[in-house]
Amino acid sequence: MFVISLKYKVTLDKVEEELDNHISYLKKQYDLGNFHASGRKKPRTGGIILSKVKERKQLDEILEKDPFYIKDIADYEIIEFIPTMTSDDLKCLLE
Repeated sequence: MFVISLKYKVTLDKVEEELDNHISYLKKQYDLGNFHASGRKKPRTGGIILSKVKERKQLDEILEKDPFYIKDIADYEIIEFIPTMTSDDLKCLLE
């Protein structure tokens, strides 16, 4: 599993200009089964995405298609971890 932390590099005005395209990209990745959760950070300095893609290389290729990546709107920090315990609601995240 991967936690992707996005940190905005531009003003929120510029983020908003590309937000609809970013949301369309996210929806496509959900449909493909690549993403399991996402949302804004509070305060609004970026966002978080949870992905259960198996390989880091595959994840990198997926993220390179994000309009925020293409337009250089955000930096991406990727943390890989292996969930070993979850609540019953999140059992799907276990390896």
